[in-house]
Amino acid sequence: MTDVLHIITGLGVGGAEAMLVQLAAALRSRGLSQHVVSLTSHDARAPDLRAAGVDLTILGVDSIASLPAAIPALVRSVNRVQPRIIQGWMYHGNLAARLCHFACGGRRGRKLFWNLRASNMDEERYGRLIWWSALLSRAVDVVIANSEAGATFHRGRGFRPKRFAVIDNGIDTEKFRPDPAIRKQMRAELGIAGDDIVVIDVARVDPMKDHENFLAAMAQLPSAVGIVVGHGTQNLRVPPNVRALGMRHDTDRLLTAADVIASTSAFGEGFSNVIAEGMSAGLVPVATDVGDARRIIGDVGYIVPVRDPGAFAQAVGAVAALPKDERSRKGALARDRILSNFALDLAADRYFQLYSTSDLVVRSRGVSGAGVR
Repeated sequence: MTDVLHIITGLGVGGAEAMLVQLAAALRSRGLSQHVVSLTSHDARAPDLRAAGVDLTILGVDSIASLPAAIPALVRSVNRVQPRIIQGWMYHGNLAARLCHFACGGRRGRKLFWNLRASNMDEERYGRLIWWSALLSRAVDVVIANSEAGATFHRGRGFRPKRFAVIDNGIDTEKFRPDPAIRKQMRAELGIAGDDIVVIDVARVDPMKDHENFLAAMAQLPSAVGIVVGHGTQNLRVPPNVRALGMRHDTDRLLTAADVIASTSAFGEGFSNVIAEGMSAGLVPVATDVGDARRIIGDVGYIVPVRDPGAFAQAVGAVAALPKDERSRKGALARDRILSNFALDLAADRYFQLYSTSDLVVRSRGVSGAGVR
């Protein structure tokens, strides 16, 4: 018998996928056996799971539209692994978990968990998926949201599981940390002067990420250097002071070259890994007021309205105007905030307690008891 079987759409390079890989490895090291099922063939993070000794099944579904055809194979995986808990990840993974749990008979004692990674999603694009998820949520034992904003949004859309819990994402603070030597090396590679103020935005091109806002703000800051990283960014039309790098797999190294971590999302964010990773690397955060950004940042950075490039540029300008020592001090405070509140070990401990408590009575700080208020 396996303790937890995770079901996720794919193992690409997104924040949810990164969190699952890190979490499964951390839980395995704590003595809980883990098995991950990826519905699609997107497997960029598969080697990381295998290196951590986590069992993995890739079903290789061509597209989400073909998901029903994968249910028999998913059921066979569940029957073979015999998990104590089936844990879905994100909307499609959650629905697949729900279907296979009941196709396998909803065995007495086995629990069904869902994991929500977003907050105020665009209902024109996701409304039907949210509606179906809400309808089917009543049979779910625990829905875990990675943000207070996400839990509140989904409760407002009719999600009614037996329990709601909120567990923040955890950041690998050893991987994302300041490093003066790497900072110097990366700036040399990018052709950036040592005293330039660098603002980095790490996000795939998607309407929710609102690159238009970031680029408009940077156009108002010609003395600063902007960097955009993520799938599709290489195709953006950027002002002269912005470097568009496309997909990169060395984000931790790129962050060391920057001074400000930016997030201009317009909607949908729950707990932004990018903000927290940048803070862990010692960068001063500037973010739009979406999801739990305000709670992550606290008083160590700047929160601005969505779709307001003027306000965003003003906040970045305020950071740029600080003396170097003061900017470094604020970056150190940002890292301390992540170490104290959002480190990976804290998240893993909270999942471990939730998964290990057979009666689902959770007492750990950071996990709601009877549900999110």
